[in-house]
Amino acid sequence: MDYSLPAWLGALAGTVIAVTLYVPLIRIADRRWRAQAGPQTLEQRTAFEENLSIVRRVILAVDIAIFATAGYWIGHALAGSCPRF
Repeated sequence: MDYSLPAWLGALAGTVIAVTLYVPLIRIADRRWRAQAGPQTLEQRTAFEENLSIVRRVILAVDIAIFATAGYWIGHALAGSCPRF
């Protein structure tokens, strides 16, 4: 596999974009999930917060994976090199 500087810079840029987009998107989703949850007991609230924390991490991981990969491929394309497997 060929690792080039433009590809790595593209991956870094994709990661920065992913984190930048994550913050406003997760706020919107967080508000919606909390509104749908409605009133809860203390135990339900604790379980809801734990599940919400896991969902946030999964969304961030998927977001970074998608944008970093896209940035890597775009970096390769802009450098004029073809990735080899």
